[in-house]
Amino acid sequence: MRITRFTIIREGGQPKNNINDLLLLFGERLGLFTLRDKDKSCYRIFITLVRALKRGVKLSSDELAIQTGLTRGTVVHHLNRLTSAGIIVAEANKYYIPHNSLEDLVEDMRGQVDIMFDNLLTTAKEIDKTLDFKHN
Repeated sequence: MRITRFTIIREGGQPKNNINDLLLLFGERLGLFTLRDKDKSCYRIFITLVRALKRGVKLSSDELAIQTGLTRGTVVHHLNRLTSAGIIVAEANKYYIPHNSLEDLVEDMRGQVDIMFDNLLTTAKEIDKTLDFKHN
């Protein structure tokens, strides 16, 4: 799985002792849940996919719509965002988190970000050399 785009939010509420608050904080820090999402539809889909991860199952967009009480269109919109962020993958019209745990997910994302920054640094060095910028 490769990330195409995701956001990490530094700020966030303090976690409480219940799992729903921790999952909400986790998703907020990944930039998954926005203020526009008034009915917390992305959060509901994410929670459903986390539960599916725990059970070791993959879910279709129709199954997600039924389980969350959302329209299939809303589900597909959020699935596209979660896929683009590298949180989930689609395989044979089923969606799932392709890791054994959320910790594994974060470690994979960290590795991918390291590669992205290495590539960005290489490009910056090439630009600096071309423009004859001096490095401190």
